[in-house]
Amino acid sequence: MQKTRHRVLDAIADGPVPGPALADRLDVSRAAVWKHIEALRDAGFSIDGGDDGYELVSIPEFGGEAVEFGLDAPFEVEYHDTIPSTNDRARELADEGREDVVVLADEQTGGRGRLDRAWTAPSGGIWLSILLRPTVPPADAPAFTLAAAVATTRAAREAGVDAAIKWPNDVLVADGDGGQRKLTGILTEMEGEADRVSWVVVGIGINANVDAADLVDGATSLRAENGDVNRRVFTQRVLEEFHELRSNLDSVVPAWRDLADTLGRRVRVDTPGGEVVGEAVDIEFPGTLVVETDDGTVRVSAGDCEHLRPV
Repeated sequence: MQKTRHRVLDAIADGPVPGPALADRLDVSRAAVWKHIEALRDAGFSIDGGDDGYELVSIPEFGGEAVEFGLDAPFEVEYHDTIPSTNDRARELADEGREDVVVLADEQTGGRGRLDRAWTAPSGGIWLSILLRPTVPPADAPAFTLAAAVATTRAAREAGVDAAIKWPNDVLVADGDGGQRKLTGILTEMEGEADRVSWVVVGIGINANVDAADLVDGATSLRAENGDVNRRVFTQRVLEEFHELRSNLDSVVPAWRDLADTLGRRVRVDTPGGEVVGEAVDIEFPGTLVVETDDGTVRVSAGDCEHLRPV
């Protein structure tokens, strides 16, 4: 049914098409055409139905059908006006055996960040989780987190916001006073066995068309940096970039390096094995940070990174 609805939109996007001709083209009944048209109108699409036939007039600013229309990536989008957590919903879909589904919401009421930190997710943002079933070993899973950071940073730069990545997955914007503010948070969850991944959920929270005052301290938004964006188009760009990267994981680390703000900086990383302080000099697949310390080279696979001022 979803594919037929997409074909209806494609058919009427270039001009009016009479109902009977549309039914013949799609090999469905006229009643089915009418039901699809009404469903699309309910989803916010403006569709004229004059003497010349049906014609697409405008696309809604946001929503599942809107994001899927024209999306150059093989994702199904499940949209919610409000939801406690898109990651939680994606895990439910994983239990049902689904894959390549994006759970998208206008607002999250129970969002969380890394290390169970609070994450404010008001209406006007872009809160999404991507459910994947990649054929990779669990050790490669961190590359999907890096891919999400790259995809979001590229989309932000296309929108005129000079974003960069702090290892491993925070998308930041300079505040003009030597500091940085957080634009995007990413939380990846995985289930698998010793030699294979069962599923991966990549949660991406983007402060889009929201006021910075409505966010936690230290955060910023696309609105605050350069004005509101078309959330439908922005979401499509994130998903398209992410799909391209996940299709070629070898491309992720070079792309991350190009957008990184951490490399070349003095950092402090709190790791499960203790604190690491030094200069971040490189990143290795699937996301290991290489730090030159006073005691030699240290490779960090997980931890909480802080950018330090030069000494």
